Amino acid sequence: MFTPHRKRLAVSTLLGAALLAVPVTAHATASAPTAAPAAAQVSAAAVGLDDPVKKDIAMQIVSSAENSSLNWKAQYKYIEDIDDGRGYTAGIIGFCSGTHDMLELVEYYTQIKPGNVLAKYLPALRKVDGSDSHAGLDPNFTKDWVKAASDSDFKKAQDHERDRVYFNPAVSRGKSDGVGVLGQFTYYDAIVMHGDGDDSTSFRNIRKRALTKAKPPAQGGNETTWLNAFLDARVWAMKQEEAHSDTSRVDTAQRVWLKKGNLNLNTPLDWKVYGDPFHIG
Repeated sequence: MFTPHRKRLAVSTLLGAALLAVPVTAHATASAPTAAPAAAQVSAAAVGLDDPVKKDIAMQIVSSAENSSLNWKAQYKYIEDIDDGRGYTAGIIGFCSGTHDMLELVEYYTQIKPGNVLAKYLPALRKVDGSDSHAGLDPNFTKDWVKAASDSDFKKAQDHERDRVYFNPAVSRGKSDGVGVLGQFTYYDAIVMHGDGDDSTSFRNIRKRALTKAKPPAQGGNETTWLNAFLDARVWAMKQEEAHSDTSRVDTAQRVWLKKGNLNLNTPLDWKVYGDPFHIG
């Protein structure tokens, strides 16, 4: 899972459920609306974070925090140990050798492409899972990871595992909670950093903590109030661990868009992470 600003800090989610208002006919003789505007309204209401354009924006925003760059597609080859207790951190979602998701990625890659350059590391990845050890990985694992990243099948494997483990669950939960694109993104960013396990700082428990303060739209709550409560709980969780204690990815990014009422995460977007400014036009 992600660890914050991994290249620069060594310690370092329903349909947007904006209810589609159905026009009320004022007079029986009023002209019927044309089909085209109605179709456009339906299309706009249906956009979620899983819309390809929105998804790409989400990846750019996360990459700004993780890599100080909007070029997330350049991160398939990324790998290093940032001394955060999670072993090697790598790829587009920060797969870690110590947090099981890197093991699952290499297992999936090997399923779709047996004999790949990383397959030989599976025994070692199973042994170091849950620790920060490099045993059986050094000295060539990082070089072989970079080599694998030139393979389109490995890129597809990273995309697959990102969606399976992080993106799809976050978007699904966001849609069921009745939040729009921004809300779905806040869920996604939380789940990639904290995972969705049973510990107190996991995504599901961040959401449970928020539920003590507010209700999501699907339960009759106000969307902005709910997202503020969720972000409050997220900040609390981040501060429980030194490697996540810089909360600027919430304070000077997600919270800024929420205050502006940009629940659909429309461009242009301006934000800062760790003091660095970013812009998507």
